[in-house]
Amino acid sequence: MSKDRDDEGPVFSGQNARQGEIILRTRAQRIIFIAGLVGIVVLALLVSLAAH
Repeated sequence: MSKDRDDEGPVFSGQNARQGEIILRTRAQRIIFIAGLVGIVVLALLVSLAAH
């Protein structure tokens, strides 16, 4: 069975694939984003402590 490039989906160059950016326009968006980051760290610490 031969593979066609069309069946693999879109192809992006490495340069285009790294162009993501996080835009936090309002204060509420910034607070939610930072709270999520802090939450991940706290969850990781709790899981680490629970494992011992």
